[in-house]
Amino acid sequence: MKPVYLLAISLLSVTIGCQEVSDDLNGKENIQTISTLMQAQENAWNEGDLDRFMLSYMKSDSLSFIGSRGLSKGWQTTLDNYKISYPNKEQMGRLQFENLQMEQLGASSAFVLGKWTLYRSADTLSGHYSLIWKKLEAEWVIVADHSS
Repeated sequence: MKPVYLLAISLLSVTIGCQEVSDDLNGKENIQTISTLMQAQENAWNEGDLDRFMLSYMKSDSLSFIGSRGLSKGWQTTLDNYKISYPNKEQMGRLQFENLQMEQLGASSAFVLGKWTLYRSADTLSGHYSLIWKKLEAEWVIVADHSS
């Protein structure tokens, strides 16, 4: 009976170890996916394309955005506010993200903390952001953005 017991414990240990490795690999892959999506956002902004920039946001009335004017809700509201604040490519300038911390919080959520810098001919603006990303229907999207 002891050999069967030892075999069961060994198999359980291997299974748990493999799951941890798998979770770690998936976490790194998910963080890389989010990094790639943020690079696509940066590129879209720098090309003056706010509609494409917004592709990484959850297209829902549940989207939360906190900026200098406080909390706003909804994808369309967020896009409209961007278009008011940045009506043309000159006002949009060149955006650069610097992710300071990226952490997967669970199988379908992640947290990103970083710094943004906006270079324009008249001035340079900068601030910080915290983003909550969720994996919805196999795609990662921003569900909450606090940028200041």
